[in-house]
Amino acid sequence: MDENGYIYVDKQIDLEKLCDHLAGETEVALDSEADNLHHFETKLCLLQLRFDETIYLLDVTADLDLDRFWKILSGLHLIMHGSDFDLRLFEEFCQFEAKSLFDSMLASQLLGIKRIGLAALLEENFGVKIPKDSQKSDWSQRPLTPKMLKYAATDVLYLHELRDKLMARINELGRASWLEQRCNNQIRIAKSGFPRNDENSWRISRSDRLDERGQAAVYELWHWRQNLAKRLDRPPFKVLGNDYIIALAEGVSEGNWEFVFEGLPQGIQRRARQGLKDALKEGASRDVNTLPQRPPRSERRAPLSQQELDRQDTVKAFRDKLSKELEIDPTLIATRSQVAQVARDPDDLSGFLPWQQELLGPCLEDLKAQ
Repeated sequence: MDENGYIYVDKQIDLEKLCDHLAGETEVALDSEADNLHHFETKLCLLQLRFDETIYLLDVTADLDLDRFWKILSGLHLIMHGSDFDLRLFEEFCQFEAKSLFDSMLASQLLGIKRIGLAALLEENFGVKIPKDSQKSDWSQRPLTPKMLKYAATDVLYLHELRDKLMARINELGRASWLEQRCNNQIRIAKSGFPRNDENSWRISRSDRLDERGQAAVYELWHWRQNLAKRLDRPPFKVLGNDYIIALAEGVSEGNWEFVFEGLPQGIQRRARQGLKDALKEGASRDVNTLPQRPPRSERRAPLSQQELDRQDTVKAFRDKLSKELEIDPTLIATRSQVAQVARDPDDLSGFLPWQQELLGPCLEDLKAQ
């Protein structure tokens, strides 16, 4: 083991040793580091594992045959924190699906804990402070710095102990089945991976508020940004932020985009040499009728009727009262859209987990009896 308390694995012989040890385990603390802040494509860069009192840092960018590793991991119970991104990333990387999961973030929510980040939980439960300066590091670089490796190792160092502390409170409150259902649901939804761009992905936040000319500008700017980001191998937001796209598109709508452009930071203005002004000119002259149309909504929802609005108020009041009694966020019981869903049809519980259905049951039965 390294003097820093972990074993760094970037050679096949060391990976085989890791797999030999891992094969005898039933559970493992797991985290990952990806690079979605420095490159166009999100890349899985490092896996952190802790089991049998040992921490392994597995370099997945190295020339390794990982098939055996992923097969073993798929049969183990995973102990993680904020697993949604990681599990989606694993699905994209190798179609991985977890067998079972404990997620300390989901557990913390069911306990009504306000600060549910891992750093906050470790400080609260173990008095450990994790420096945040490595969070935005380029995890695809090699070699990784000692500071980055220490940061990565700390992410799994306390997960077993944190699980035990949180589960003691979960069991005391009788919410173990709630947590199990939420964790299983996390595994299920992660199988969809990350959302894919389609012909309407250019419709960024606030673009629908623009007129047709402004939307044409957004269309051209978004596609210009995607192409340049891919060519530069940089995240799109580092090429041109959405706020700047909207500001420039508003300038196109108002016929003064050149004036707006001159008021942008110099770093953005230098994008003119990479085609930014050409994209603006294309947007200003584009035939708005050629823009992709949103697919028709086969079942466009009508506004809630007065009866349904009254039901919504009833469900919301019941939910909020429960949340205060249980000391958890009300959206854990039912989100805003779920409240509207059962207000329309108290029998429509699609998307609700069994524990949520049970909590809302008395209220929904009263609605159906009216």
